[in-house]
Order: sequence, then structure tokens, then C-alpha cells
Amino acid sequence: MTDTLQKPAAAERGASTTNRLAVPADRAQGRRAATWTIAILVLVALHWVAFDATEFKLEKLAGGASGMARFVGEAFPPDLSSEVIVKGLEGALTTLWIGLLGTTVSVPLALVLAILGARTTTPNGFVYQIARGILSFFRAVPDIVFALIFVTAVGLGPFAGVLALILHNTGVMGKLWSEAMEDIDPGPEQALRTAGASRWQVVANATIPSVLPQFIGLLLYRFDVNVRSSLVLGLVGAGGIGLLINKAIKTFQFDEMMTYLIIILVLIVVVDLASAWIRKRLQ
Repeated sequence: MTDTLQKPAAAERGASTTNRLAVPADRAQGRRAATWTIAILVLVALHWVAFDATEFKLEKLAGGASGMARFVGEAFPPDLSSEVIVKGLEGALTTLWIGLLGTTVSVPLALVLAILGARTTTPNGFVYQIARGILSFFRAVPDIVFALIFVTAVGLGPFAGVLALILHNTGVMGKLWSEAMEDIDPGPEQALRTAGASRWQVVANATIPSVLPQFIGLLLYRFDVNVRSSLVLGLVGAGGIGLLINKAIKTFQFDEMMTYLIIILVLIVVVDLASAWIRKRLQ
């Protein structure tokens, strides 16, 4: 009786095994693996070419260790004389003013180009392309290149640095603001259009109020960046403490240069803390 019951069960298992379908191979997984392999090989090849093109050789760094040690030895202790500290503080304030004006004076032009360069607020496609083209140009040209141009035009000094930051910051902020306008909830804008509001009334009463917190946050971020950028602009003659650092390096006054670097560190920390405090108060 037991043998009789076991035979059908065994036959059923055999039929189940025979009828079981083979699991097809995951072709997508194979393609992903091949794609990742090719991408890694291409990345490795690009790095190999980049290392060779830039003459990236650690033995050169090791060979220059004695020169670096001599540089550090001449930079310490820093020159803390009152004359150097006063010059450094004056240069730091000039650098701060360059960053401030380069940020705030660019706001009107950046706002106009942002409105014209956002798909939701631009009058038409032609104006959109023109505004985007201007923003791309201002953003693509580095601020240090603008500084070199304006140093040639208006001479050495902080004015050239302010002009350079105004143009470059206009391109960056205009792009960021236009993207923020395109990402807002369209509900308030549609409600005003339905009520008969004009394009500019919609922008003034719905678009800008909706993105105002983002505008302020991006503006504070750009101020922080522009203060740092103004340090570099001073190296090409655009005034500020960067110009003092350049002079100290050229005259081999490395202890004086170190004093200026310490002042820069304090300035950057103060700007960071002030920006963070303002953001917190606005939330």
C-alpha cells in the first residue's frame, strides 16, 4: 500500500522537474557590467594622459622638499609688527568691500536676465535665448580674466576687481535664479493669470515672492565666494590684500606674507559665521 502511494508522488516530482523552465540570463545586468568596465577603463586612460600632460610626478615634489622647508622657515614666525598688521587689515577691508560690491551691484542686472532667461517668465523664445547667451558668456569667462581686462582699462586698484566680480557674478546668479523661478509651484502664477494679471504683475506678485528665500540664500553664498575670489583678483593688480601678498612674495618677505594669510583666515571665518547667522535668522 505504501509503495503504491509513493509511486504517484515520485512520478509527479519527476514531471515537475521535467516541466520546470530554465531561468533566462539577465542580459541587462551583463550590459551594465560591460558599460561599467568600459567607463572605468576610459577613466583610467584619461587619468594616465592627464598625469603625463601635467607632468604629475611625485619625485619632483620630493626633490623640492628642501625648498619648501626653507620657505616655511622664512615664513615663521610671521611679521607681527604694527605697520604690517595695519596694512593687512586695510587690505582685508578693501577685499571685503570688493566682494560686497561685486555681489550687491550685480543684483539688478542678474535679476533682469534671470526673469528673461526663465522659461516661465520670458516673453518669448528669442528673448530667452539672448538672455541665456549673455548669462553663459558672463559665467564662462573667469573673474580673473575680467580683472585683467579691467586692470588694462581702468588701471590697477580695487575698482577693476569690483567690475570683474559684477560681470561674473551676474552670470552665475542669473543662471541660479532663473532655474529657481522655473522650479516653483505654478499655482499662484496661474491664479493671477486667470484673474487677468499681466506678465510683469505675475512676476512681481507671485514669482519673486515664491523664490525670495532662495534668492537671499544664493546671494549670501555668492558673497562668501566673491570675498574669496577678490583675494585672487588682488594677485593680478585688482587691489585688496591679495595685492599685498603678491608684493610680499615678489620681494621674498615671506614672514610678512604669512601675516597676511593669517588675516585672510580670520576674515574668511568672520564672513562664514556672519553668513550662517543671517541664513538662520531668515529661516
